[in-house]
Amino acid sequence: MKPHWIVAAAFALLMSAAAEAAEIKVLASGALREVWAELVPQFEKASGHTVAATFGATGPMAKRVADGESFDLVIMGQEGIDELVRLSKLVPGTRVEIAKSGVGVAIKAGAPKPDISSAEAVKKAVLAAKSLAFSAGASGVYLMRLFEKMGIADAVKAKTATVKSGEYVGNVVARGDAELGFQQVSELVHIKGIEYLGELPAEIQNVTVFTGGIPLNAKNPDGGKALSAFLSAPATTPVKNKHGLEPGR
Repeated sequence: MKPHWIVAAAFALLMSAAAEAAEIKVLASGALREVWAELVPQFEKASGHTVAATFGATGPMAKRVADGESFDLVIMGQEGIDELVRLSKLVPGTRVEIAKSGVGVAIKAGAPKPDISSAEAVKKAVLAAKSLAFSAGASGVYLMRLFEKMGIADAVKAKTATVKSGEYVGNVVARGDAELGFQQVSELVHIKGIEYLGELPAEIQNVTVFTGGIPLNAKNPDGGKALSAFLSAPATTPVKNKHGLEPGR
């Protein structure tokens, strides 16, 4: 049985008591884009639901939900979900861990490879690079904290390239606007024109757990729960692994 049919079959069991098909409005982390493109069409076909997704970074997405914008499912870094739980913006008991990813490092294809095997090596590579790029999402927030701890935050700020909202860091590196790029592994491995060097070493790695929850003002909470259950199902693991993600739990 082919993997996508395995996923569909597993989902059919989850949907045995599914609500009437309708649109599901989702706000999701950009780190899930590639997995989304492969899995969600299967969900739509099996369930009859249609999914309207908007992708973004954890901080801005959490603010949109906190400000009262309505979505049926939100999926973002666990810190954002935890904040929405604290603000009582999510339905109790709907928090589900969907996938996780560490921070990866990339250079332009053909460029000299810096050593990133240790924290000290990463620090030296960052200081030696003429320009850097990282996202405004969970990985970028973590990296700025890391660079502050390393005592190089000012040097980094002076040579950080602009990454537009929704843009992949890998594309910034591929066109030569940054020598060294950092982003979630799932957002780097599929980009053409770069060389993926690997993940940050364990001593300074930060794993983001992309977590889902149903907002209190959701118009289709049953649809959101069905999609969340599908995306967190064990049968989806091969697709996640293929795109640089691991199961959330």
